[in-house]
Amino acid sequence: MKKKLMMSWSTGKDSAWSLYQLQQQDEYEIIGLFCTINKKFARTAMHAVRVELLLEQAKQIGLPLDIIEIPYPCSNEQYAEIMQEFIDQITARGVECCAFGDLFLEDIRQYRVTQLQGTGIEPVFPLWGEPTDQLGRKMIAAGLKTVITCVDPKQLDASFVGREYTEQFLNDLPDSVDPCGENGEFHSFVFDAPIFKQPIAIEVTEVVEREGFVFADVISVNRP
Repeated sequence: MKKKLMMSWSTGKDSAWSLYQLQQQDEYEIIGLFCTINKKFARTAMHAVRVELLLEQAKQIGLPLDIIEIPYPCSNEQYAEIMQEFIDQITARGVECCAFGDLFLEDIRQYRVTQLQGTGIEPVFPLWGEPTDQLGRKMIAAGLKTVITCVDPKQLDASFVGREYTEQFLNDLPDSVDPCGENGEFHSFVFDAPIFKQPIAIEVTEVVEREGFVFADVISVNRP
């Protein structure tokens, strides 16, 4: 019997590729996505993607989406309380696993393991330990199309924001930057993938700097 699984969805490439990998397996029944959003700005956490684009992704994937609203500002205690409430809800629905797109940061993985300890929900990490230089190119070759929505200018030049995640993008990255941005150098929005019914037509508009990060605003555009 397949285990009921929900995917932690960031709108970016790593969660999209994780979901794609899980869909190739017989072990899980993927029943939905969940994503945290900044309640004040109505955008996803860190990736700063508009909620309407998040909803469009879920529509193209064809899975139900749980949106978890996080206040701004939010203390660690508030965050833990909100997430515990969500875990209680999905446990009651019979969810047995939650999957995450983490690649190699041990502290983040341990945080998720600790958060789910004693809940009966198993944390799943489909991409854990994959070499990120190979992983990035594998995603691109498979048709994953992604735009960079956020850059940490302390780690990567702001000119990379708003660019598409391509072979050229990877070639242009400094050696100090992880090819998948796993150290928080950049964040992304997936507008096409093998898991989508059809691509999302987007346009990159203004670039702004806020609280030490540089963001590119991505909007949905009408198809001709």
